[in-house]
Amino acid sequence: MHDKIDRLWWLSGLPLLLLFAIPILALVARIQPLYFLENLVNPVVLQAVRISFQTSAISMGLTLLLGTPIAYLIGKYQFPLKRLVDTIIDLPTVLPPSVAGVALLITFGRRGLLGSTLGLWGIQIAFTQAAVVLAQMFIAAPFYVRAAAIGFAGVDEEIQQAAALDGANRWNTFRHVILPLSLNAILSGSVMAWARALGEFGATILFAGNYPGRTQTMPLAIYLGFESNLDIALVLSSILILFSFLALSLIKFLAPQPAGH
Repeated sequence: MHDKIDRLWWLSGLPLLLLFAIPILALVARIQPLYFLENLVNPVVLQAVRISFQTSAISMGLTLLLGTPIAYLIGKYQFPLKRLVDTIIDLPTVLPPSVAGVALLITFGRRGLLGSTLGLWGIQIAFTQAAVVLAQMFIAAPFYVRAAAIGFAGVDEEIQQAAALDGANRWNTFRHVILPLSLNAILSGSVMAWARALGEFGATILFAGNYPGRTQTMPLAIYLGFESNLDIALVLSSILILFSFLALSLIKFLAPQPAGH
């Protein structure tokens, strides 16, 4: 009886699984090794790869620096308007990326809410690599904050109390107790946010533009390559698939496995 039910579940879920797997396999199968190697050293590809990894590394560093305190507050404390803060943090994950791009442009553009003031100091953000970084952070940082907050919340209060009884102050308790016990959640959240930043497209193209060698990341180069050079689009797509797969594999490795698995 159980075998029949298991087969029914598999048959019901197989169409969706194939919908996910077949297009990826078809894309990979379309890439010929010779053309892949030839286009891998194409200046457009190299520039897009460099800018993507450079900006995503910066955005990830800033996310860790700025996102960890808010993740700790959400995970460990109850405070007024906590649900509102939670909602604000999660909002970028459900907004269309194009809306995020317009919002960033209205804020940091030359005539934007903050951009006009920054312009008086000679600072321009829109359509620069700084805009790429901000777009990546806006879209990807919530994934890190949510994962880190769950990790912080999972640390047993009794362990923290024991550390306090041993004379540890709040900083030492965080550094030597809470942080190590939350490390897997922090690492998995970091990897997830980095992978999301690496693949960001909609907010970036509206806020930073698509300028080769300056703001053109891999997703933007794929968009342009699809119109002018399909081989470049295929090569960059395969690179993103590879790193996305590796990132997800690392997250699965770091995540605790359910009992019985």
